[in-house]
Amino acid sequence: MRIGASQPHDKLEALREMRVIAIDGPAGSGKSSVAQALAARLGLEYLDTGAMYRAVTFAVLRAGGDPSDSGFTAAVARTIDVRVTGERVLVDGVDATVEIRSPSVDRAVSVVAANAEVRAEMVARQREWARRRDGGVVEGRDIGTVVFPEADLKVYLKADPDVRALRRARQSGALDHTAEAGAVESVAADLARRDTIDSTRQAGPLSVASDAVVIDTTEKTFDETIEQILGLV
Repeated sequence: MRIGASQPHDKLEALREMRVIAIDGPAGSGKSSVAQALAARLGLEYLDTGAMYRAVTFAVLRAGGDPSDSGFTAAVARTIDVRVTGERVLVDGVDATVEIRSPSVDRAVSVVAANAEVRAEMVARQREWARRRDGGVVEGRDIGTVVFPEADLKVYLKADPDVRALRRARQSGALDHTAEAGAVESVAADLARRDTIDSTRQAGPLSVASDAVVIDTTEKTFDETIEQILGLV
């Protein structure tokens, strides 16, 4: 389903009756895999909002633009056609599922996501996505604080930085058995950089909602985390 352009009638009050579960947290905390599994267990649809910002970044780079050019990047965000179905992402008709996870997008996505105009457009689309489905499991960095402050349940996942770096290195395939420590160290440095940008930006910073349940996944198994959230639901 296309994540449509923003609508002028989009009002927060219209979202209050929807069943929304907000999953926030930094990269490597486990929120994507947890949100997907939770949606499947509850029979709800799932949206990875990070993929939307990656889609904008991909489109900017594909057009030969500079992600730090706020005006150009905002114009791309307003006109881009993004279709997110599960893990598959189409950008203006192009399957960019793999490309949005590339190193070039990794390096630039935090700059794009810090663009206030880009965030305003994506937040409107995220709300429209949920409105059309009467809710869903939505994950990102500002879901419980900005996008859906009236969400039925807000969960903030966290984990020790070293554990997050190891998870992300394994996920991206960056680990080489002969140089595992070096690979994890490199990923850890990149995560620390992104955490700083994400938590200090003016628009939609990474933060814990006052009414969110904080779950540390450092020593939890995947199933333990899912069962704890299901208990909250």
